[in-house]
Amino acid sequence: MEMANYIFSILRSNRMVMWSWGFHQAKALPNNAGLAFKVSGFKHKGWVKVVYHEGKDLFVVILLDNQDNEIERIEDVYFDSLVDVIDEAVERTSDYSERIKQFYNN
Repeated sequence: MEMANYIFSILRSNRMVMWSWGFHQAKALPNNAGLAFKVSGFKHKGWVKVVYHEGKDLFVVILLDNQDNEIERIEDVYFDSLVDVIDEAVERTSDYSERIKQFYNN
């Protein structure tokens, strides 16, 4: 649970971005391996797992669909780029600004 709390503290460092993903149902991974949570972003809807790789002192971000099928794996993520990497995988599209305008104008 200690690693899950640490990862959550990193994500909370930019709460607005984290909440823009539709972040919910956070849970600690077994064996203190990391954190999993559901998202509902523009690019990805499903689960995100953030796993700590102790030997490298880096994170692995894994995107899963709602049936736990792996969609994408992003290796060697530094703690200070974790929010940006997840945001790029979950939320950021090439027309992101336009989609935000459309979303809030409807």
